Amino acid sequence: MSYYGELKKSAEYIKSRVMLQPEIGVILGSGLGDFADGLEERVVIPYAKIPGFPVSTVKGHKGNLVFGRVSERTVAVMQGRFHLYEGYPVEKVVFGVRVMGLLGIKVLIVTNAAGGISENLSPGDLMVIKDHINMTGENPAAGEEIPELGPRFFDMTFAYDAELREKARLVFKEAGLEYKEGVYAFMKGPSYETPAEIRMLRTIGADAVGMSTVPEVIAARQMRIRVLGISCITNMAAGILDKPLSHGEVLEVSEKVRDKFVRVLYGVIDKI
Repeated sequence: MSYYGELKKSAEYIKSRVMLQPEIGVILGSGLGDFADGLEERVVIPYAKIPGFPVSTVKGHKGNLVFGRVSERTVAVMQGRFHLYEGYPVEKVVFGVRVMGLLGIKVLIVTNAAGGISENLSPGDLMVIKDHINMTGENPAAGEEIPELGPRFFDMTFAYDAELREKARLVFKEAGLEYKEGVYAFMKGPSYETPAEIRMLRTIGADAVGMSTVPEVIAARQMRIRVLGISCITNMAAGILDKPLSHGEVLEVSEKVRDKFVRVLYGVIDKI
């Protein structure tokens, strides 16, 4: 079966089991999956049951596609994502985004856990992404041209929607939270970066670094889906503090900021 055929089969399976038509897609990063537990009219489909869908293998990713309502908006929420470092090819990494696009989403809110590079960031901060740097050389639009998924050549000047970022700024202000915005650098992982790599990333303009998000944003923009990105800064990147990095720390900090993160996410969806 062709790649597009697999996507259609997944979308048709989901439509046969969910009556809601999602307007907004949400991808939840490491330790941030609890947002989906509070949706109204929830319908939960494990990834393993969806034809063609990859399965998340990372601790802190529940591996469910959850449908429901938030502030009268219908949403499709990925509790966990797929990564290059899990061994998936890039077309599988973005499989969930492509399927949500076929289901009809117009906006994608993508979240992640990231390491802070900028001195203006601290663990526990939420950083709205204004742009990204792709350090992997991977691009989900490469390969066979599939017109149903969008044009082969497309603009990335406004990858992260300015209007959605302004709505996020208002939500932060109303919640009494300091608004921070920055550039996200995408590395393949799964090893954390070296101090020298972090110095390089800082030199070329990165404020935070992580191992996800960018392929999903590229795929969404190809399908003309508007994107808002939010990074949860769970640790300072290598060499900034004199201590080693661990995934346990990522999950621990994600847990601490969960309530703040969920409040922001609900607020943004309410304003869309």
